[in-house]
Amino acid sequence: MKIKVLLVDDHLVVLRGLRFFLQTQSDIEIIGQAQNGIEALKKVEELKPDIVLMDVQMPKMNGIEATKQISENYPDVKVIILTSFSDRDSVLPAIKAGALGYQLKDVEPDVLAETIKAAMEGNRTFHPQVTNQLISHVTKETETDNEIQILTPREREVLYHITLGQSNKEIAAELHVTEKTVKTHITSILGKMGLQDRTQAALYAIKHNWFD
Repeated sequence: MKIKVLLVDDHLVVLRGLRFFLQTQSDIEIIGQAQNGIEALKKVEELKPDIVLMDVQMPKMNGIEATKQISENYPDVKVIILTSFSDRDSVLPAIKAGALGYQLKDVEPDVLAETIKAAMEGNRTFHPQVTNQLISHVTKETETDNEIQILTPREREVLYHITLGQSNKEIAAELHVTEKTVKTHITSILGKMGLQDRTQAALYAIKHNWFD
């Protein structure tokens, strides 16, 4: 059984190059191509590929949105991102959208073939630069989780109410404590976080999704 592959890229030169190489693989069959996400969805419905090789930056609908829709509507179809972009804003959304692999266009052809075969087995394969992005993201998330642990549960509560834009008086009423107690908590929060004022603390907490 050959692996049925759909190619999606808005550059004809890339499509030709991919087709030229993949046609040399005895166990891979190119069953079609598309030049944007909307076309890709139609072709997936029509051709029922096993694998979609998906570019990210395309007109009409980008590869990340197309990947999301394919993952939701055709769970048996596996998407591998093949792009020039290894930045965090491309990598993380693509993985979250359901991409099983992520390779850059400078990948060795044999590695691309192996990525396709691995995806058929349900295994993820990432370009080294992409792996670095993922590790960096996980490390930062862990550091942020650790940061919030330095605050006591009550201090976290106070900080949460600060992010809601409440005054000391409103926080005191909400938590059934005195304003003086609230001020003490805020002083402690700012000291632990190394920040100057409550606005900075609120912005920091929101930016790092402490209270999602």
